[in-house]
Amino acid sequence: MTADTDLSIRFAVAADTPVILAFIKDLAEYEKLSHEVVADEAQLRATLFGTRPAAEVLIAEAGGEPVGFALFFQSYSTFLGKPGLYLEDLFVRPQARKRGIGAALMSALARLAVQRDYGRFEWSVLDWNAPALDFYRSLGAAPMSEWTVQRLTGAPLAQLAEKWPHAV
Repeated sequence: MTADTDLSIRFAVAADTPVILAFIKDLAEYEKLSHEVVADEAQLRATLFGTRPAAEVLIAEAGGEPVGFALFFQSYSTFLGKPGLYLEDLFVRPQARKRGIGAALMSALARLAVQRDYGRFEWSVLDWNAPALDFYRSLGAAPMSEWTVQRLTGAPLAQLAEKWPHAV
């Protein structure tokens, strides 16, 4: 891994919210999912930098300019009895690719997982995204082909929630 010599990686702060939203929109466009982005700056500021942050963000900068980001949160493995790091989003701007920035972000995340004594580091990849799959494989990642991601959102989520009528 040879990243730019002027590359730095830092934790995002609330003032980075517009940059984070821009990265999210760029990623959604790349994944052909722009129509699914409903997040706005106020939501991100509240959920990432409010009293109970739901996730953390690393920003990669080259020459003082943001060129990539990684948004992640703590998961938990009951089998290991330890927390884990779950990478929700990783994105490097197209003009900054092939310079080791994605690998540097992944290495920084792995370092965090080790420093925090997490048991694993996981993420999901769209099955059509061959460049990402090749990249992750080059880092030593192993696909979990026997697992299928399941998701509830919107009306199905609300309908299931209504099936348990008591406060939790």
